[in-house]
Amino acid sequence: MPHKVFLSRLKLTDFRNYAAVSLDMDGRHVVLTGDNGAGKTNLMEAVSFLSPGRGLRRAAYSDVTRVGASAGFSIFAELEGMEGGVEIGTGADTTDENTARKLRINGTTAKTADELTDHLRVLWLTPSMDGLFTGGSSDRRRFLDRLVLSLDPAHGRRASDFERAMRSRNKLLDEGRFDPSWLSGIEQQMASLGIAMALARQEMLGLLTRLIEETRETSPFPSAALALSGFMDGQFARPAVDLEDDYAAMLADSRYRDAAAGRTLDGPHRADLLVRHREKQMEAERCSTGEQKALLVGLILAHAKLVANLTGHAPVLLLDEIAAHLDEGRRAALFDLIDSLGGQAFMTGTDRSMFSALGERAQFLTVSDGHVGE
Repeated sequence: MPHKVFLSRLKLTDFRNYAAVSLDMDGRHVVLTGDNGAGKTNLMEAVSFLSPGRGLRRAAYSDVTRVGASAGFSIFAELEGMEGGVEIGTGADTTDENTARKLRINGTTAKTADELTDHLRVLWLTPSMDGLFTGGSSDRRRFLDRLVLSLDPAHGRRASDFERAMRSRNKLLDEGRFDPSWLSGIEQQMASLGIAMALARQEMLGLLTRLIEETRETSPFPSAALALSGFMDGQFARPAVDLEDDYAAMLADSRYRDAAAGRTLDGPHRADLLVRHREKQMEAERCSTGEQKALLVGLILAHAKLVANLTGHAPVLLLDEIAAHLDEGRRAALFDLIDSLGGQAFMTGTDRSMFSALGERAQFLTVSDGHVGE
């Protein structure tokens, strides 16, 4: 069994609809129930800020700060992490429009948010992700990169550096500055970063595909067949150095085309995640709404198992309205599967009875208008 990572305390100040709240947890799963709009998802969003990025809603810090607060928000957590007990504090002063999120780990200022991945990995599934298979490719790329990031913390930095280099190239082309020495340097950087991004995605999908294949007979959810398209399709069995040379040459050859288009048309930023329902041999976007939800749940839980297997530590799961569209039998199977991962899961719903199959495996909390009680 992987080592269990769990939160034992969560304290919020001026976060969303919470002026101040403190939760004590005992290591079991946490079920948050209450009316719509009570603040259940806000609590899970706060936990998602214990990972790099802007949380499960990707919100601006000014939107996260409680309306009427004089400064900004703060989040404090105590947890049994991947390196033992740890205290994490984060927040932002939203009176300064240019402020970055501050992060302290055991009282010491962290250099980057990537340090959070030394202590825990956080994965989530929210209702806003239900349209993943029918929405735009950018949503699937973002989803895919979150999956990669949980296994490869450097992936986020590579992606942001690639975007920065691409913006510089686009600006030079837009201004008609076709100086080959400037452009070649930027394109070499893009090639190195872009191929590293693409290979990390391919490696993660390969690992996830093998795990899905191994567990498909015992999973209560349909299994997903995964592939990438839209960037150097079918070429990634070749050495990375050759791929980098080819991508750099591709960028050099497309300078005038990209200048006319006003953007770079080839690269990992154009890739798309393709998902098929294995049992039905059908593209996910053609499946029913219920089948799409089941595919997504199965995919998230398979990835959680992969993270636990590769890191030796079970991730913290945030599952918003997870039981809403499942029958009683599948809910029970879902809870057993979540429990078998060996970690801590936060789950929300409006009806406490929907989680009765969890029994003593969960701590039940009631959320009401910015307050939390037993």
